[in-house]
Amino acid sequence: MPVPTEDTFLLGGDLPVRRLGLGTGGLVGAGYWGPRGSRAEARTLLRAAVERGVTLIDTADNYGPALAEELVAEALHPYGQGLVVSTKGGVVRTGPDRWHAAGRPERLRAMCEASLRRLRLDRIDLYQLHRFDPAVPAAEQLGTLAGLRAEGKIRHIGLNTVTAAQLREALTHVPVASVQNPYHLLDRSSAELLSLCEARGIAFLPSYPLGSGALTRESAAALTAVAAEHGASTGQIALAWLLHHSPVLCPTPGTGSPGHLAENLDAATVRLSPRETSLLDALAD
Repeated sequence: MPVPTEDTFLLGGDLPVRRLGLGTGGLVGAGYWGPRGSRAEARTLLRAAVERGVTLIDTADNYGPALAEELVAEALHPYGQGLVVSTKGGVVRTGPDRWHAAGRPERLRAMCEASLRRLRLDRIDLYQLHRFDPAVPAAEQLGTLAGLRAEGKIRHIGLNTVTAAQLREALTHVPVASVQNPYHLLDRSSAELLSLCEARGIAFLPSYPLGSGALTRESAAALTAVAAEHGASTGQIALAWLLHHSPVLCPTPGTGSPGHLAENLDAATVRLSPRETSLLDALAD
């Protein structure tokens, strides 16, 4: 069994990933609709991330839709040893920022199989249910994922946008390797969920780890002071805080800019002192 370090996490107990990964929402257009730039630019950015040591790529079938998964395969297939590709299903997007839950068993199965084809995989390392569909019993949705896992089409199951109560219920049906919820320096609303993940050894992938860009513009005195002490950007300090805050937090910030990619990944080298983390912890009060 691989041994984790402070910079890695054992996803599902058996897949070591560097805790600072890359999300692919920034490779598609506003509202997760259509292209953002050229396919060549997106492929270059994905390859640069892997060359910098990223081992966790987080995508979804509805980014584009389908476009982000296609770009991941175009850029990175055949995937190098140790590279973990995570994707999501269970949401249908009908326009920019317009989405609808789609959790019926036959729909979830078809979505997973379409992702397998686009990603050129026989098995998806981490497949996350993007939303629970309120019109379908949770047990049916989880049972579908359990069936896909038993068939070898997915390795680990994750959940996106859930409460602590929903995670507890899900764990009575299937093993859960990850959750993905909003969580960042100024938003600790999922603190109970994070505590449950820590107790169960479940990865927590904070969505919008930079607050949709707000934390790169944040002028809170404590944040700017800590950034100045390290010669870093406020965004780098916000990412470093996540890595210090909990060993299960695995942020996957997205970007379409090579400069921002390098800046984000450099956050892994920032070491915050106990005094600095206390100052940053207090920002949510």
